[in-house]
Amino acid sequence: MDETPLDNIVWHSLVGDHAAYSAGAASARRYARGFPPVLAFADPECPDFAALAPFCAPGEALYTTGWSGPMPPGWQLAADGQMFQMVWRGALPDADAGLRALDLKAEHLPQALALVGLTRPGPFGERSLELGQYLGVFEGGRLVAMAGERFRAEPLVEISAVCTHPDCQGRGLARRLIERLVRTQRALGQTPFLHVMQHNTSAVRLYERMGFVTRRELTVRVIARQPG
Repeated sequence: MDETPLDNIVWHSLVGDHAAYSAGAASARRYARGFPPVLAFADPECPDFAALAPFCAPGEALYTTGWSGPMPPGWQLAADGQMFQMVWRGALPDADAGLRALDLKAEHLPQALALVGLTRPGPFGERSLELGQYLGVFEGGRLVAMAGERFRAEPLVEISAVCTHPDCQGRGLARRLIERLVRTQRALGQTPFLHVMQHNTSAVRLYERMGFVTRRELTVRVIARQPG
């Protein structure tokens, strides 16, 4: 049994706050198609691939964390990496009245998908905006920065999809969006956390300066059922 939902946060999100957005069995679940292609096991040390298989199309790439054992027959490994899980431990950020950020809605999806496709912040789907609050900064009608909420196991809420258009980097837009989300979450009694790839050292340093503390290192994999 987990000491905290953070030990297996995707699973706790899929069977808890986001159960309506999930598909799977008692031992293995995934976000339904259209949402981020992420899966989780009730027991990551003994992943039940047999229970998961009926809910995954052959060749469909799916992300999973916290499991690093050998691939079972019928499955293939597409990517393997390491990331940090970081939790907010800082002081409440100051209010930022100058940040002109909009709540992203369904009508903003094409622009969100375009920005994600350009910057590749992590798994994102056509229905990701339904998972929580997403904020965006627009300039000249173009979405140039975004950040939002993904995994959730109250009071834990993940900050995700943090990205800035290459033309607008270095201006602190992503940081200001994160701080806006942190202020909102803390006002609701929630605990912000996030995941960042270990090799993204500039982002890690930024998050540390903001008040996030590394809780642990995780294996992240992209896997798929083999055709046939």
